This record gives sequence, C-alpha cells and structure tokens, in this order.
Amino acid sequence: MNEKAPIYNEESIKSLDPREHIRLRPGMYIGKLGDGSSPDDGIYVLVKEIIDNSVDEYTMGYGKKIEIIVTDHRVIVRDYGRGIPLGKVVDCVSKINTGAKYDSSAFQKSVGLNGVGTKAVNALSTYFKVQSFRDGETKIAEFEQGKLVYESPILPTKEKNGTFIEFEPDNAIFKHFRFNHEFLSKQIWNYAHLNAGLTLVFNNKEYFSQNGLRDLLEKNTDATNLRYPIIHLKGNDIEIAVTHTDEYGEEYFSFVNGQHTTQGGTHLVAFREALVKTIREFYKKEYAPEDVRRGIAAAIAIRIQEPVFESQTKTKLGSTHMAPNGITVRSFIHEFIKKELDNYLHKHASVAESLKKRIEESEKERKAELDLRKGAKEREKKTDRYNDKLRDCKIHLTDEKHPKRFDTTIFITEGDSASGSITKSRNPETQAVFSLRGKPLNCFNLTKKVVYENDEFYKLHKALGLEEGIEGLRYNKIVIATDADVDGMHIRLLLLTFFLQFFPEVVRNNHVYILETPLFRVRNPKNHKETFYCYSEEEKQQAIHALQKTGKKFEITRFKGLGEISADEFAHFIGENIRLEPVILKQETSIKNLLSYYMGKNTPERQQFIIENLRVEKDLVEELI
Repeated sequence: MNEKAPIYNEESIKSLDPREHIRLRPGMYIGKLGDGSSPDDGIYVLVKEIIDNSVDEYTMGYGKKIEIIVTDHRVIVRDYGRGIPLGKVVDCVSKINTGAKYDSSAFQKSVGLNGVGTKAVNALSTYFKVQSFRDGETKIAEFEQGKLVYESPILPTKEKNGTFIEFEPDNAIFKHFRFNHEFLSKQIWNYAHLNAGLTLVFNNKEYFSQNGLRDLLEKNTDATNLRYPIIHLKGNDIEIAVTHTDEYGEEYFSFVNGQHTTQGGTHLVAFREALVKTIREFYKKEYAPEDVRRGIAAAIAIRIQEPVFESQTKTKLGSTHMAPNGITVRSFIHEFIKKELDNYLHKHASVAESLKKRIEESEKERKAELDLRKGAKEREKKTDRYNDKLRDCKIHLTDEKHPKRFDTTIFITEGDSASGSITKSRNPETQAVFSLRGKPLNCFNLTKKVVYENDEFYKLHKALGLEEGIEGLRYNKIVIATDADVDGMHIRLLLLTFFLQFFPEVVRNNHVYILETPLFRVRNPKNHKETFYCYSEEEKQQAIHALQKTGKKFEITRFKGLGEISADEFAHFIGENIRLEPVILKQETSIKNLLSYYMGKNTPERQQFIIENLRVEKDLVEELI
C-alpha cells in the first residue's frame, strides 16, 4: 500500500452549493478566464449573458431599446422589457435552474443560457445589483460573490418597465482584467444586425441596423473589394447575406438564436454545402468547392427550438434538427438556399455573370498555386530546412476535443537569441516558437505567388497551418514578438502586412497579437527576489518608489532587445503574467487603403504624418533613462 496516498473516506466526499461550484470551476460556465485581451475571454461572456436576456425580451415583442454602460471594470445594462416578476427577482439571479426559459411557450428560441447565465455572472462578481421595474412597482437586490447582502421591499416607482443590472467581475478570478471597448463594440453591433429595429446605446453611442445581415456584411467588408452587390435573403427563421471579394480566404459570420457561433457548427457546414450545390446546378458545371468559396464573405443566422451547443459558452452548434421531431438543419438550409439563391441569380443576370467570373478566376489561381506549392515542397525536400524554423508544441487548435486547444500560442520572433530564450522558457505543451531570419519581404500589392516562392513566408504559413485556409490554423494566438526598437517595429509591420494581404481573416477573427515586453528591470541588487519588470516610465518610477520607501537600494536595467532577456526572466512574460496587445481591425477599416497608406509608395500624406509625429531618438532615450 502507498503510505503517501491521500485518505479516502466519507469526509473526502464534499457537496458544493451551485454558487460555490461556479466560483470553484468558472471555466465550466463561461469558458476561458483571461484578462480581457482576447474576445473569447470570460468577462465578455458575462456581459453577453446579461444583454442576451434583454434581447430575448425584444424578440418577444417587449422593449425596443437597451442601454449599456461599460467602464474598464464595471458594466450596467438597462432594458425596457417586461421586467422580472418582482416576487422572483432574487431567485432569478441567484438560484440555478430557475427561470422562464424552461417554458418553451414563453421563450421558444431564446438566446440566454437556461437558468445559468445570470447566476454565473452574479457568482463571479464582487458586486452585483438587480432592479426590476414592473407595472409601477420596483424591487432591488444586491449581492457580493453571489451572496445576497441587501433586498428591498417592493416599492412604488414612476420608471418604465424593464430590468437594470450592474456588476463588476471579481478581480480575484479575472486577474488584472480590463474590458476592451473595441471587442464590446463588435459584440453590440452583432446584436443590432441580428435584431433589425432594436436600438442599443453603448457608452452614449447608438447602434442600430435597418437591414440586418446586409448591414453586417457591408460593415465588415471593403466596398471597393466587392465583386458584386451583396445578396440578401430572408425567410422564416433564416437570414443570409453573401458576396465575393478579391481576397483569398473565406470569411463567415454565423449565428444561432442571436448567439455568434464563432466556431460554426451544423448550420455553417450546411450553408457551405448548399452554396456549392446550388451554384453547380445553376451554372451546370462541377466547380471545385474551394473555387466557389474562395473570396467569399457571408453571414447566416438561424433560429431553432432548444438548440444544442458543443460547449457551455455556445460557440459551436451541435443540433441536427430545427426543433424536436422537426426537419433537419441541413435540409432546412439546403431547401432555402436552393430556392432563394437560384431565384435571385435568375433575376439578376449581372450578378450571376460576376459570380461566375470570380469562380473561374479562383480556379485559375488555385491551379497556379498547386504548381507553386509543388515547387516549394521540392525545395523543402532538398534543403530540409523547414523544421529549423519551428519549435512546435504538443497541442494544437485543430485538436478539437482537447480542452487546452484555445490556450495554444505561437511566438514569431527574430534572431537566434530571442527565439532561444523563449524556447527555453515556454510551456512546450501549448506554446510554439517560429524564428525569423532577418527582415521579411514587404508583400504589399504582391500576389499569393510570393508565399510559395519566398522561403520565409512559405515556412511560416506552413507552420501556421494556413495552406488550406483558416480552418487549418494550428494555434489560437499568433504572437508577434519583436524588439521594441525601430527595426523590431519595422519587422512587426512587415508581418502584419503579410497577414492582412494574404490571410486577413486571421486578423479579423482576433488571432493576431503583439507581445508586450518590459522596457526596464528595477531590482534590489542584494536581493533579486525584489525585482520589478516595468513596461513604461510610469511603472519604472513606481518600482523605484516601492524600493526607496523601504530603504532599499535599486539598480535599473534598460532592455534594448529580446535577446538581452534571459530564459529565466522570459518565463515571467510568457506565462501567467503575459501581456498581449490584440491587433484589432475596426469594422469600417479598408485593408487596401490601410496597407496602401503605410506600406505603399511614400506618398505626400505619409511624409506629412511622419513629420508631424517625428520624435528625435536621442530625446526618447533620455526620456526613458
């Protein structure tokens, strides 16, 4: 018998109440925790769960306006729906498996989690307040970490019906968190586009859509890049918008009952199949699926009864049927597209001609790329230099059943010193390292041919798994890790140009980040445990003050490059304390114009920008030291 084995008896068996379970295992309820630097971090799921309930009221025909206020750490949501029944205000936000959404006659196609969402928000917040306004009466309840600390009696009110919720996520669970308002803006625009006629006011800015998914696609695509006007089709429980662009990849926005299914699911699979099938039948030609879908930008939203998702955070639809004992999701979407898209193309001959031209161009491009790919693979066999660029990890984003697949990260770095330090200090289970040799090519305005002819780009896109598009992406986060000097910034721009030029969907889907590394190290020379890593002049001064306050001496090291940071120190920056700056494309951003301005010919506008923002390097160095 192993004497060190833990004792296993009646006392080993513990029962947790739901609030304790949510706080002990938050990931089961809201997915990743995170600090807010990624759009799938749990703090955004908390916001979504509250807004979902307000949107459900709108879809039921109550309340046309939702007001949302978000600061760095606190959220307020006020809707004008029916308001929670006053006798159940406390239960609805604190008792698991309590809610109206079990009654399918009241919420047949609801968005929120049945009986869980608001309770999870409450349990994971240091402060949570709910107030319901209903038929001239109101009731308030306040909680801390899910525990009721104040409950008002039912009082008279002149406020309009609806619900007010205010909360602050628990900093002990979401360490160093901060809401990114750009992520929230995208989230709220989705609500507006999916609920045409609903007004959402986010931090005093109005979000409203008249044309639903057509507006969404217009907002997320460059108008100068479209090959034909957006096709917009609507039916009972389904809405579709589709067009083709000059870009290389495929971009989809898919939704179920208002939920943004970022990982797709059965509805998106059915849509992609139906699109190819309908187009083949319309043109009476067996086009390759990849040729039909290259450059596609599309949005699909469906509403189904009792949807089944593959995770608690509902990012992938698993349902096979539109309703219990009803038509399959696949048949429903196939029949709709076959009828409506075929009719549209027959009525709009110019669109049909433009679509055909784009497909045939894609066919030529794909065949040319196949030859280039063969040539690149032949060079790879001769040189056998692919593996020397990549230090891979064990788990990948493509491992669909692995719970850590979304933790996968690849660091793209320059030089042997920096890549060596990161490689030694990384977590080999989920973190990979790709080492660049010198500065990459400026690929602005070049064709995808360069990806196969340039060894650096070929090896990079193969390491990332992008040979067949974003579906093969092997890492959830692509982190550009370059020095914080002029050369490092230039390499960063060249890499961003590569992604935006050839794989813009990787950026749009929030997979690309910049690694923030410290500029200074401030420490007690006699006790290195008292070490502060500082990312700004302000943090440096705070560290100096902290040591001086206790009478300690200090020494300051200015890091000039990643190669100067030891492997032991790097462990601080790419582990739990990692600081990442997401690369965010605003919805109205034109990639073509953006790249032309920064990476094209030296225009007078760019020259003026440089002159106006120029800082003498000597002044910057003196300021930092």
